[in-house]
Amino acid sequence: MGFFKRLHNYGQHIYKLDPACKSVFEAIFLYPVVRALISYRIAHYFYKKNHTTFARFLSQRARKKTGIEIHPGAKIGENFFIDHGMGVVIGETAEIGDRVHLYHNVTLGGTGNEKEKKRHPTIGNDVIIGTGATVLGPVKIGDRCKIGAGAVVLSDIPPDHTAVGIPAKIVR
Repeated sequence: MGFFKRLHNYGQHIYKLDPACKSVFEAIFLYPVVRALISYRIAHYFYKKNHTTFARFLSQRARKKTGIEIHPGAKIGENFFIDHGMGVVIGETAEIGDRVHLYHNVTLGGTGNEKEKKRHPTIGNDVIIGTGATVLGPVKIGDRCKIGAGAVVLSDIPPDHTAVGIPAKIVR
């Protein structure tokens, strides 16, 4: 699928997902997540080709423009959406599935400084992570999970569960 077709499909996804969005045009040209993801995809390409410094340059430039920091080493699936965007941080070894929805101020971070190790979370498909939530370390969040606003997730959450609190506890 070509770039423009993929971009249009993504704009349609945002338009359907966000009730505040009034058109596909608005989604594509005014939502910071679109710019951040385009920059991420380009930076990720260079990161995989071992042009890591250039990839980091691109990601830091996007961070300044959008307030969304996505390390070019992260792996992100299709139709990933960050609502409002500002303050989101996604670490180098994070893996994010398809149709994941994050709100602002979410951190998918590491707990150590080991190199050559998985240090960041793995997020399944169809997951929603609320405003200000923090997911730390190499934890796994299963498919169709919901993480409440402000939660601090330090351990795995099985599929189809909801977790809230500090530290996060499963409530459903």
